[in-house]
Amino acid sequence: MALRHTKIIFRGLFRKSSKANPAAIANLPRIDPKPSTNPAVVEEYLKKPEDVVTHTGQKWEADDYRMSRYLVADKQVNKQWAINLIDEIPPQACKDRVVSCDGGGGPLGHPKVYINLDQPGNHSCNYCGLRFYLDHDHHH
Repeated sequence: MALRHTKIIFRGLFRKSSKANPAAIANLPRIDPKPSTNPAVVEEYLKKPEDVVTHTGQKWEADDYRMSRYLVADKQVNKQWAINLIDEIPPQACKDRVVSCDGGGGPLGHPKVYINLDQPGNHSCNYCGLRFYLDHDHHH
């Protein structure tokens, strides 16, 4: 839609002889070329955006050129990192020395993997991070 209006404006500015139409130019809105001296406007313009650390540890310096993309919009970072969410799930006690994990199964799961629990301590799934340990209280 904006492109269409731009073409209409340019058609009014130039005739077939490629000379500017003074009447059309006189009707264009005037833009004040002087920068604002209002301290509040200057402070808002010079304010550097605050960089938020992402789950990968990405954080840029305030004067990094890549921070310019966040002058107009805020950097959107999910505060609930997957590693912190999976740490809230307690390890599962298992009676068998080998346990399988499929990530919950179905379309949201992952390929089934088998985890050997012979060594003491927690053993995590390489796909989803769920933890398992061998329950030594269980006797054969």
